[in-house]
Amino acid sequence: MRMQFTHTTLGQRVLFGAGQSAVFVSAELSRLQQRRPLVIATSRHQVEAAHVVEAAGPVQVWGDVVQHVPVGTADAATSAATDAGADVVICIGGGSATGLAKAVALNTGLPVIAVPTTYSGSEATNMWGITTDRTKTTGVDDVVLPTTVIYDADLSIGLPVDVSIASGLNAMAHSVDSLWAPRANPINGALALEAARALNVALRGIVADPGDLASREMALYGCYLSAVAFAGAGSGLHHKICHVLGGTFDLPHAQTHAVVLPHVLQLNAPGAVDVVHRLATALATDDTPHNPESTATAALLALYEAVDAPVRLSDYGFDEAGIPDATDRILRVAPPSNPVHVTADNIGELLAAARAGRPAPALSN
Repeated sequence: MRMQFTHTTLGQRVLFGAGQSAVFVSAELSRLQQRRPLVIATSRHQVEAAHVVEAAGPVQVWGDVVQHVPVGTADAATSAATDAGADVVICIGGGSATGLAKAVALNTGLPVIAVPTTYSGSEATNMWGITTDRTKTTGVDDVVLPTTVIYDADLSIGLPVDVSIASGLNAMAHSVDSLWAPRANPINGALALEAARALNVALRGIVADPGDLASREMALYGCYLSAVAFAGAGSGLHHKICHVLGGTFDLPHAQTHAVVLPHVLQLNAPGAVDVVHRLATALATDDTPHNPESTATAALLALYEAVDAPVRLSDYGFDEAGIPDATDRILRVAPPSNPVHVTADNIGELLAAARAGRPAPALSN
């Protein structure tokens, strides 16, 4: 088959090294000639933040970080940056901290240095999201792409196992969604499949030994690749679903992505047979070898069982009564290019199955 596609590579500097975050931040501030950082870090990451920016000189610290980036929080952080005369934003933490830094960058044009402590992957994309009146609006703008990403696995060692698993499966969702998102192409696909392989290994390793630095580094490697793939491919059906669930029902970001992923994979698999077969191969392990009869959904669910992944949206407050509203909102934003035609019936069935934590039924197309 002949190939024809368009691929855009985002320009970003990545520094990777355990125990090196403080050195890297100092070096980047010097390289960029920035002197007045606004540091975004939740109270849980204040100690890490103090260590990472200890050589940066005077800093303004912003600790009010809320998931899904409410517009009021974004505006307040922007005002803090402006009042402090900040010339750069440094975010230390998970996807919510990165998302807030992006909102500040969107409003001010300030460069961002991202120091992730989870596997959300937001740091590697030029996508932003802000929630207003129970609706999460997302967009793409190169100004929000962090200028530099600093990966230091030491900062993720203390991440609880259950949070690590949810965050890692959020990264896995970036990989899987990239296989059929609106701008999917062979380059995105190659990155996504390698990311899925790496995350499969890493998450099993973290469960076996939460302090294993090699597994933590593998998880960061996988999350970065998955996010690069996602940035190129765009938001597929999975992310549209999760943005609705998060923005409208205030469900936790990573756990929602983790729960929804197998259901979207099962829905779309009949319409993307070749790439799903390759995903099944990428998810195979020595304990769960791939064979021609196995499916990507089965391989993914084997990982879920091995790591005790979250499986029910009801555990996070999503009630059956919310399904019609969610379905209607999802239908408005579902990508027309999704490999399986999206209907009120199959989305409603998917949400019901994800809410209850049961295997998705044979979804209608």
